[in-house]
Amino acid sequence: MSWSPLSVLVESVRDGKTSSLSLIQKSLSAVEANTDYQAIICTLHDEAIKKANAVDAAVARGDKLGRLAGIPFIAKDNFLVFGSDTTAASNILKGFRAPYQSTVINRLEAEGAICVAKANLDAFGHGISTENSDFMVTKNPHDKTRVPGGSSGGPATAVVLGMAPFAVGTDTGGSNRQPASFSGCVGYRPTYGLVSRSGVVAMASSTDTIGPLTTSIEDTALIIDVISGKDVLDSTTIERDSVDYSDLTAAKIKNTRIGVIKEYMGNELDAEVATNIKQIIKKLKATGAAVHEVSLPSLRLALAAYYILVPAEISSNLSRYDGQRYGYSDLNAKTIDDSYESSRSTGFGTEAKRRILMGTYVLSSGYYDAYYRKAQRLRTKLINEFAEAFKNSDFLVGPVAPTPAFKIGEKTDDPLKMYLADIMTVAASLVGLPAISLP
Repeated sequence: MSWSPLSVLVESVRDGKTSSLSLIQKSLSAVEANTDYQAIICTLHDEAIKKANAVDAAVARGDKLGRLAGIPFIAKDNFLVFGSDTTAASNILKGFRAPYQSTVINRLEAEGAICVAKANLDAFGHGISTENSDFMVTKNPHDKTRVPGGSSGGPATAVVLGMAPFAVGTDTGGSNRQPASFSGCVGYRPTYGLVSRSGVVAMASSTDTIGPLTTSIEDTALIIDVISGKDVLDSTTIERDSVDYSDLTAAKIKNTRIGVIKEYMGNELDAEVATNIKQIIKKLKATGAAVHEVSLPSLRLALAAYYILVPAEISSNLSRYDGQRYGYSDLNAKTIDDSYESSRSTGFGTEAKRRILMGTYVLSSGYYDAYYRKAQRLRTKLINEFAEAFKNSDFLVGPVAPTPAFKIGEKTDDPLKMYLADIMTVAASLVGLPAISLP
C-alpha cells in the first residue's frame, strides 16, 4: 500500500477532498492486513479515530490546521505516548502506562499528526535485527525469511508496507539508518541534540537521537522541521537552524564536494553492496559532484569503542528498572535484595543482561582506565578526524552496512557477528554527526 507525499495528503485534508478519518482507517486497515510481519506491538485505534474526527470537524469549521493535519504515523515503542503501554519491547516494562508524552509526540500532535500504532524493536534498542524483542520477531517487508534490521525494524517495516506515511524511531548506533537500508526506506539520524529525547526510553544518553523513517527526502525534511529545536525538558538540545528544513529548493549536487570513505570500501564489503555504492558514486559524478577519496584511520576501531561506551551508559540507564518503582516486580520476593535480583533477572532479556554486564565491567574499579577512558580518547580522535575530513568535503558517503539483510536466526548464536553489522554506522553516532540512509 502506498501513500502520497505528506504535503499532498495535508493539502487534500485541508481542502476537504480527503477526510482525516479515511486516512486513519486506511492506516489501521494496513496494520491489520500485515500482522504476519509482526511489526506492530499495539494500535491506538479508538484514540486515533477520535482525533481524526476532531480534525475533520476543524476542517468543517474552517479552522487553521497544522502542517501535518490528520496524517497517521507510527511511533517506535520506546516513545511515551498516551493511550497505550510503552514497553520498549521488554517484559520488564510490560503494562507500563506513560504518565506524560514525549516532546516529539507532542510536537507532531500539535501540527495535527495522529499516532495510530506503536512498533516493535529490539528490546530497549539493543540490537540490529529486531530479533531481540521480548514479544516477537519482525520480518523484512520484502522477504519474510530475513531480518528488517534494527533496532527500528518495526517502524521501517511498517513504513515500507504502507501502514502509515511515516514513523518516528531512535538511532543510537544506526538504529534508524540500518533498518532503512535493509528494508528500503529513508532513515535519518539528526545532529545530536537537534531533537529532544525527553519522554523517550533511554539507551545510551550521549548517542541517542530521534528521527523519522519515511519514503522520501521531502517527507523526512518536513518531519524534522516539525520536531527539531530546543526543549526545556532536555538540556542537551541545541538551537535549530533558522532555515526551513523542508525548503529543498537550494539543494544542488553540482560542484558539491563528496568524500568516499576509504575504510568502508574494503574487500570485506559484500559484492552486491559494493556494486550498488559504486553505481551511486558514478551518478553523483555525472551530476557534477566533485568526488574524491577520504581516509579516516580510526574508523577501524570505532565499533570497539562503541561497544565499550554504549554498554557503559546502558548499565547506568537500565539501573532504574529495579522492580521497586515501576515496571515488572516479583511480588513473591521475600527481601529487598531478592526483589532486585528476581525482578531484573526475569524482566530483562538476554541481550539487555549482556550489555548491562559489559557496561558494569568496563566501568568497574581497575578496568575503567583500561577500557572506558581509552574508548573516550578514541572518540575524541574520531571527532578530530571527521572535522579534518569536512574541511575538504561537504558530504561523506559509503555503504550503510557491509551486507544486505541477513536471514532470521543467522547470527543470533554469535553476538560478535551480530555487532559487526553496526560497523559502518556507529562512527557518526560517536561523533554526534547527522547521517542518512537512502534506498
